Amino acid sequence: MSHYLPLSRVARLVGEPRSALQRRIHAGELTTYDGQIDMEELLRVFPNVKWEDDGEYEHVEEIKRKAFGKRVMERVLPDKEVLAERLFELGKEFAAAKSLLIHYDRVFGWLEEHLTGLATDDPDAADAILAIKIWLRRQLDEAPAEAERGKALLAEESVMRVMSVRVVVQPSGHEFFVEGNDTILEAALRAGIPLSYGCSNGNCGDCKVRLVSGQVTKVHPHDYPLKEADKAAGAILMCSYTPVTDVVIEAGVAAADDIPEQTISTRVKAVESLDEDLLALHLTTPRSQRLRFLAGQRVTLSVEGREGEYAVASCPCEDRHLELHIRRENRPFARMAFEDLRKEAPVAIRGPHGSFVIKMDSRRPVIFVAWDEGFAPVKSLVQHAMSLELAASMDLYWVSDRLPHYQDNLCRSWADAMDNFHYGALAAADGAETNIAAILARHPDLGHFDLYAAGPADFLAQLREAALARGLSALGWHGEIVL
Repeated sequence: MSHYLPLSRVARLVGEPRSALQRRIHAGELTTYDGQIDMEELLRVFPNVKWEDDGEYEHVEEIKRKAFGKRVMERVLPDKEVLAERLFELGKEFAAAKSLLIHYDRVFGWLEEHLTGLATDDPDAADAILAIKIWLRRQLDEAPAEAERGKALLAEESVMRVMSVRVVVQPSGHEFFVEGNDTILEAALRAGIPLSYGCSNGNCGDCKVRLVSGQVTKVHPHDYPLKEADKAAGAILMCSYTPVTDVVIEAGVAAADDIPEQTISTRVKAVESLDEDLLALHLTTPRSQRLRFLAGQRVTLSVEGREGEYAVASCPCEDRHLELHIRRENRPFARMAFEDLRKEAPVAIRGPHGSFVIKMDSRRPVIFVAWDEGFAPVKSLVQHAMSLELAASMDLYWVSDRLPHYQDNLCRSWADAMDNFHYGALAAADGAETNIAAILARHPDLGHFDLYAAGPADFLAQLREAALARGLSALGWHGEIVL
């Protein structure tokens, strides 16, 4: 009896990103069945993996936790009610497997008995039947060579299914894991998947989706009245339910135009100096009102009537945390940020604005290019792509006069942690033409790439022309002018 595992869970088990597994599949090294991998195939392709050792995967996850503000481990364990339900479902699978083994044992007993009855006075037939019985018994008594590794794999997968349950979104095909006692909505937002929602506390019904398969349990009450027809169709509110088993839901993924403008009062968490004339403003939204936005979008900041528009440099998956890069300049908000903003100061946010966002349905290799402070929206895009494991590979090129680049260590940590990520730090003093040539030297054919670039208008125009000449599709170009 085969045991199949979804690709996303296999990635966690073997410590490789899904993009690396996809490359193995395309190269014919790994066989899948309806998008899933058989356990024997997994043991064959990864003979040296120790299932109890997270290896490189844990290193990558640590980088991602630091970059995306992942939660601390004590929040991962489900509460006792959810844990009991997940263990109960796992217990049912164990009971079914044990019942099947008992049935197989009875079938073997019946077979052994009837083979004995078939023995005749013909010595050759009797010897043949005896040989079959001995072979069958030996096969059942002797554990196969992969039994111990298979047992370890199944044990680790079972623990994973208790601690983190997989959700598949249809029709987009996005996947994410719900850890601990999180609701489906909380987990989707932490994964950076922009599913539609409103109040997030069970009043508006905007997060209503259809449960296609799997089981869920309510962890938060809701006041929104679901109609009987909705209930019969499998409708649930994502903000109120957590999965008990792996589930499939039918839900729409928001685009830039789908997200309404919001006005939120935030608090300053920290003012971090990035350079003598550049700071990172870290804001925290209220628990009941996080900002809905897509990576790469902008917001308007306001304090006592002084306003400034800035790109969000953090990922939508960072929960209530927002990061913005503020340049020292003779404008009211910038002056206040450098001179007067302190921890816990109130800052109003209005937005989001802009359409410089990641293509959620693309799995093509991605090139990111930032000129100086154009790194802020690009940083958000990179982190979002990493969080969703969207791209087959990622190349980041950052052109700047600031040496070293003001968040150079962060970029290098991404490159160190992931084998499908390349980072190049370039000097603006070399000029636009030289830097464009250096970027494109690594990519002679851009026919299968998406390119995201943020910087001055003249630089973007030159880069776009050169990239299109290398085969980049016009639909693969995404530019954001940063003044």
